[in-house]
Amino acid sequence: MVRSIISLGHQFKLKVIAEGVETVEQLDFLRVRGCDEVQGYYYSRPLPAEEFVIFVESNPVLN
Repeated sequence: MVRSIISLGHQFKLKVIAEGVETVEQLDFLRVRGCDEVQGYYYSRPLPAEEFVIFVESNPVLN
């Protein structure tokens, strides 16, 4: 089902974003199947705007 959703999104020339990624296994699963972007607790819990700025500035990969 995930492969079909990713494929359908790409057929419509859309970037596919997976929400709720919590583990490296989920991240790897989605990467192998061509998911374009992910978000979730694997990277960070939800943050207030001020903390988000600090988080991004302290992670060179995100800049």
